[in-house]
Amino acid sequence: MLLLEDAEGRLRALDWHDYEPRLRRLLRLRHAVDAHDVREGDGRTANVERVRRYLGGELRALDEVPVESGGTEFQRRVWRALRDIPAGATTTYGALAALLGKPTATRAVGLANGANPVGVVVPCHRVIGADGSLTGYGGGLERKRWLLAHEGVALERPVREVRQVGLAFT
Repeated sequence: MLLLEDAEGRLRALDWHDYEPRLRRLLRLRHAVDAHDVREGDGRTANVERVRRYLGGELRALDEVPVESGGTEFQRRVWRALRDIPAGATTTYGALAALLGKPTATRAVGLANGANPVGVVVPCHRVIGADGSLTGYGGGLERKRWLLAHEGVALERPVREVRQVGLAFT
């Protein structure tokens, strides 16, 4: 994984190592960060440790990661809602749209989900299709399948058993 943090330790971007060009493109678009502004770290930050703990099975470790991701107001609302989905649960694009008070904005929620610059920490992988299908994931469906299985989601269960999470904004 590639993690980009600012000087205050807030996570700005996270992506898979084989998607570095996409990460750099997002940095230019969202944060006006150019390649020369990015330095390789030693891998010993609190956020790196939190990601390691998550991958090691401590699923709530990512809840502690501070995020500063830019985006439009609507995208930030979607991303905040995603962080409220607990590990081991899933929801749908339609359920998120309804929660945001925009029940006809399913596609806009999907686009915001796909534009998430800090995947895994802002768990866009926990959003599935209304029919229970895995739908797209920027890191690939196999990674999405692995992340959900890692969190204990039973992927083969029927649609009627897919848990839709109720979220609230403060």
